Amino acid sequence: MDFDKNDRMLEILIRCLRGERISPKRLAEEYDVSTKSISRDIARIQNFLHEHPELVHHAKLEYSRSDRTYHFDNEEFLKNKELFALVKILLGSRSLNRDDMLRIIEKLKSFTTTGDKESLEHIIRKEVYHYHEVKADCPSVIDNLWKVIGAIEDKRMLSIDYFRKSRDRVRVKLLPAAVMFSEYYFYLIAYIADDPTFRAQHFRIDRIVGITEHREHFELTREQDFDEGALRERNQFMFPGENIKIRFEFWGSSLQAVLDRIPTAKVIEKRGDVNVIEAEVNDGRGIIMYLLSLGEFARVLSPAPFVEKLRGEIEKMRNLY
Repeated sequence: MDFDKNDRMLEILIRCLRGERISPKRLAEEYDVSTKSISRDIARIQNFLHEHPELVHHAKLEYSRSDRTYHFDNEEFLKNKELFALVKILLGSRSLNRDDMLRIIEKLKSFTTTGDKESLEHIIRKEVYHYHEVKADCPSVIDNLWKVIGAIEDKRMLSIDYFRKSRDRVRVKLLPAAVMFSEYYFYLIAYIADDPTFRAQHFRIDRIVGITEHREHFELTREQDFDEGALRERNQFMFPGENIKIRFEFWGSSLQAVLDRIPTAKVIEKRGDVNVIEAEVNDGRGIIMYLLSLGEFARVLSPAPFVEKLRGEIEKMRNLY
């Protein structure tokens, strides 16, 4: 392919931005020009970056004597190891349909070097092949997500067509407040427009099959404004509930896993192999499901009404067997 010097310089710049290590000798052979021509291109790029540092976050095109190549040096750019981690997290989330997931991964891969791209493809090949997204009612979770985020930013009311857990389809007018991700799903946290109790509700974004954006705007008071961080600390599996403080004993082999799963948890007493743990949680079904999953290695001590709720749940389970 024939390139004039400006096109060639732009392509070299783009290749650098994508993380490729640039060898003047190899580029000279590739573009069928002299190494002096490539060196002049690189010098012009370096001058441009020096004169306009804000365009690429003060990145510099540095020379490496070890392999005689030029590369971008900028801490604000994603490193290949960071890209690898992002791709693995995306695949593990299973939250997006296959087409959306593969498109995002391909875009991320374009920022790796040629060698690292091959490594990344090798590492994730089997995982991509066996990728199974969670079943969604909507064509694209990512499209729904973007519409919802826009309404939250603009403080604009929404009406959604939504499938409940019972599979009943309903239409609800909402004041959208926040978006969260948990256990494979994105959730819209919102207030129902005509609910006088003004209690936050959770809606799985993959169950939204229609979104109508209204011209009406709304304002939330400080008390109504949503704190996603606080909810994430106290909520298990995105089941809503009242905020309570629980205390339970745990004597299993992985204490750290319990503390990681309940961010507010802390060990307040230790008796031999038994750890007494205290935590602030929402008393919805999520925390009940989690504590029961600990099986014979945990016993809830307080508060009494919550213990009774657990005892009733265990009795129902016992009657099934």
